[in-house]
Amino acid sequence: MNILLANDHAGTSLKNEIKKVLENKGYGVINLGCDTEESVDYPDFAHPLAEKISNNENLKGIIICGSGIGVSMSANKHKGVRSALCWNKETAKLSRSHNNANVLSLPARFLEKKEAIEMVEIFLNTEFEGGRHERRVDKINKKNS
Repeated sequence: MNILLANDHAGTSLKNEIKKVLENKGYGVINLGCDTEESVDYPDFAHPLAEKISNNENLKGIIICGSGIGVSMSANKHKGVRSALCWNKETAKLSRSHNNANVLSLPARFLEKKEAIEMVEIFLNTEFEGGRHERRVDKINKKNS
């Protein structure tokens, strides 16, 4: 399975740590993020990741910025993308099991590396429960007339 990674300057260090862990576990990692800590604009990295997810429902992505908010908002502008800003292991699990999130958004400035890596593993290994959650997820992309 390939995992897409994207980040801004605030997420470079955490992205690199996550990338190493994923590669050691046998995942293919596609780096769409910046590789320095020089200031950049987060939408420039979140949009390309979200576009790839939008065009391939089997892909999953991880996006990282200082707060996780900006990259998540940017990614969620794309049809079929369900980016979940998560701040602990429980929210990472619920993002998948209840919301079928396909993008995990992480706040680099508010997480310890160990916790972030645990959240990534939970996100990638938790299945969507379906059932009553399915109809709710189906309503995410619907617009009011």
